[in-house]
Amino acid sequence: MNEDEVEVTRVVIMGAFGRDFHDFITVFRDDPSYRVVAFTQHGGQNLGETRDGGHDVFPAELAGPHHDADIPIEPESDLERVVDEYDADEVVFSYSDVSHEDVMHQASRAMASGANFRLLGPEDIEVEVDAPVLAVDAVRTGCGKSQLSRALAEELHDRGLEAVVVREPMPYAEDLAANAVQRFETFDDLDAADVTIEEREEYEQHIERGHVVYAGVDYPEIFERAAAEGDVVVWDGGNNELPFADPDLHFVLADPLRADDTDTSHPGETNLRRADAVVVNKENSASREQVTEVVARVHEANRDADVYHADSVVTVEDPEAIEGRDVLVVEDGPTLTHGDADYGAGTVAARKYNAAELLDPRDAAVGSIADVFENYPHLEHVLPAMGYSDEQIRELEQTIEGVDPDVVVAGTPHDLGEQVDVSAPIVRVRYRIDFHDTTPSDLLDRYADRLGL
Repeated sequence: MNEDEVEVTRVVIMGAFGRDFHDFITVFRDDPSYRVVAFTQHGGQNLGETRDGGHDVFPAELAGPHHDADIPIEPESDLERVVDEYDADEVVFSYSDVSHEDVMHQASRAMASGANFRLLGPEDIEVEVDAPVLAVDAVRTGCGKSQLSRALAEELHDRGLEAVVVREPMPYAEDLAANAVQRFETFDDLDAADVTIEEREEYEQHIERGHVVYAGVDYPEIFERAAAEGDVVVWDGGNNELPFADPDLHFVLADPLRADDTDTSHPGETNLRRADAVVVNKENSASREQVTEVVARVHEANRDADVYHADSVVTVEDPEAIEGRDVLVVEDGPTLTHGDADYGAGTVAARKYNAAELLDPRDAAVGSIADVFENYPHLEHVLPAMGYSDEQIRELEQTIEGVDPDVVVAGTPHDLGEQVDVSAPIVRVRYRIDFHDTTPSDLLDRYADRLGL
């Protein structure tokens, strides 16, 4: 049977500008038995997360030999129409940090429209890499992945090894083809790429410690370049996403402050069941009962995983700047929004250093920032650091000015003061992982054989 006679399955990929493109490239792009006829875009795990309304198409330049035109990107809300209009045989679900129940609602929509529904497993999407891969993932977004990946990358550096970090995609750039592979070594690189606040939250903390960060769209190519440059590739996963490379060592973090989420989100439970080691983080902010519940859920899902215990320790350079002041806490956006957390490190720091009052920003919110509060009503005395466009950054500034705090306490991982211009002083919160029962050095010693150290 020649290529023209291959029976072709017509596929729609449901996504949120990240895992969906990776699934396409690794599974569907070069297989003549599939045609991806459309992507659908999630309506906004973070409101405003794409510039100018997002991408309308996935470019033909990246689509491979069997897709000779741009692939349209449609709203997820129109899934039924998309299945019918594009005569789709199969719908593939390709994004993260959603409840199991929500996944099955989407499955029901697809199947009711006449299409099969499919989830791709790790062995289909994980790239083989010519270097040891240390993966850090989580059961939900906001568990402290980057704290652990930073600590392990620094320990590798101290041992004379070059750790190159690969981040989950955040392809917010207007030209996807031109940003198929992104390499960031300096803050000037971030400025040149005009990255969003969310991207800075994930990249800055590695770059300031001297580690190169790769991201983009084409992860087979990204991992090839990272492996050529480093001794160990550190996958610093986003949300609760699966590793995009086959890990030699796989750490997964859990959050006792959201104990119910330990095994109820997709694909976080998959990460939990595949983990070599699970780190229960933030125990200094949790009750004994919450920690006990998380550990019980971990053992029930994965009895073979080693379990470690850790605190997330917050610090600021000038505690007196917070003490006795009325503060506005600005937190990492994704952790508060689709991560469903009520607060983050900024709130912990404000309480630790005796702020007089944590101000409520809701009445002062403008534009898309007001929309965030409308869509995430669990948020009260925190402001998510939304900044996916210049306009949204201006709205963030206007909201902060409208609150008129004595001090802004910035719990977001990047340097907020470099991105917003407000009259109140900004106190930057830093946080690190502090183990009860091990150290980063001991962890690398324990699993040295896995990484070929």
